[in-house]
Amino acid sequence: MPVTHSPEQTIESDRTVRLLDTTLRDGEQAPGVSLSPDEKVEIARSLERAGVSVIEAGSACTGAGERQAISRVTDLDLDARVTSFCRGITNDIDLALECDVDGVHIVVPASDRHVEGKVGTSRVDNLEKTAELVAYAKDHGLWVEVIGEDGSRADLDYLEELADASLEAGADRFCFADTVGHTGPEHTHEAVSRLAELGPVSAHTHDDFGLGVTNALAAVSAGADLVHCTVNGLGERAGNVALEEVAIALSHVYDLETLELEELYDLAQIVSRATGVQLPPNKAVIGENAFTHESGIHTDGTLKDDKMYEPYAPETVGRERRLALGKHTGSAGVAATLEEHGVEADGDEVAEIATRVTELGDRGRRVTDADLLAIAEDVTGEDRERVVDLLDLTATSGGAVPTASIRLDVD
Repeated sequence: MPVTHSPEQTIESDRTVRLLDTTLRDGEQAPGVSLSPDEKVEIARSLERAGVSVIEAGSACTGAGERQAISRVTDLDLDARVTSFCRGITNDIDLALECDVDGVHIVVPASDRHVEGKVGTSRVDNLEKTAELVAYAKDHGLWVEVIGEDGSRADLDYLEELADASLEAGADRFCFADTVGHTGPEHTHEAVSRLAELGPVSAHTHDDFGLGVTNALAAVSAGADLVHCTVNGLGERAGNVALEEVAIALSHVYDLETLELEELYDLAQIVSRATGVQLPPNKAVIGENAFTHESGIHTDGTLKDDKMYEPYAPETVGRERRLALGKHTGSAGVAATLEEHGVEADGDEVAEIATRVTELGDRGRRVTDADLLAIAEDVTGEDRERVVDLLDLTATSGGAVPTASIRLDVD
């Protein structure tokens, strides 16, 4: 389904924009998330299949276990550039080199709050130190990105100075970082526009106000050609901008391809299993409800035209469409689901089954396919083939240990 583009759109489809995934670093900083080396390897391979350009594999300075995990990822010999996050100290770069990474992200303070309050230095000394760190990393053959931490709250004139000093020292790019997810698209566009005049720019946005994708797109519009993301939007606080959301937005709205989109759902599930963070059902692209229809009007429309109530086909991102059953289900949805299960019913029977499904949903019940088949069997009078039959069930309670016994006939 092509999108009707307006002449005011500022993201051209012939541009090259790449995605950097920081699930293995910034995503792992989400509370309660800790990835083993094996899990990092599995996720890195999935990111490679999806076509991610840069994989930030971790922070080498964290410890020996983290360096082992990063080294496991670099040993995969991926097409993607594998990098490590470094604080503004030379030793962090040395530790990254031990892991045989392709590049580093050197984070340096950008706002006065960070320059003076966190690091306890001055603007001038910060510029000098940044240039020294970049030169050191480049002398050791690394690809270098400088991240101006808290850049969205920095004085823009000073942010330009910091970017210019980084690029002059040999950095491959400078990153505009909305570290606390506080800014909006207008300021993002202004800042990135000014930085892009100096050299290659990337964007690192967070979702504290739900503006992660909006700010990422504003940055791309302003000239950024690399966007930092995490799978499923994992990250500190409300998380980072979600990889899958940026990828589908650029593809569907701007005809700009960044990833193998059909890999996105498998990637989301792999990360969800590894991190123990379940996918919210209403999450864009990868949530259970993204391509699920229960409403009678929506189900009927979707069955007539699958583009009626969906912005893009579920197969685009490796999904399948699903018809859910509940209080809003109409006859069209019931008939389609019965057909999927090979159950024949005439019009009157379908209407009766739909009525009973609605009554079950009205009682607050989640209506499953098993419920539907049981109702259909009762309405049509047709026995269905069963793999499992319940023969008897006995439950006893009131004692120290409640017990239940069940007897089944399987095949």
